[in-house]
Amino acid sequence: QVQLVESGGGLVQAGGSLRLSCAASGSIFSITAMGWYRQAPGKQRELVATITSRGGTKHAASVKGRFTISSDNAKNTVYLQMNSLKPEDTAVYYCAASSLGNENWGQGTQVTVSS
Repeated sequence: QVQLVESGGGLVQAGGSLRLSCAASGSIFSITAMGWYRQAPGKQRELVATITSRGGTKHAASVKGRFTISSDNAKNTVYLQMNSLKPEDTAVYYCAASSLGNENWGQGTQVTVSS
């Protein structure tokens, strides 16, 4: 099993930046991909970005050019650098790890962007 702990959320003004971190522990050798998802109030959880164990990345169209997912394998940590934040980016951001056919989730971190 994989345990995930997110950090880095907070309150920021529109146009500002935040960097989220997700530290993985446990059966990290079994992780094939990790990703960031977000869920705004009253909306479904949506994919923000993913990164494979080989470093391949994908970003949702709504964040492409503003957000960047990256990883530091030595620290077993995945990051989400968020620039040019907009009020519509306000949500709880969750880290996820795909491992042995299962999806493991973190507890989530709140990101609030004020206008």
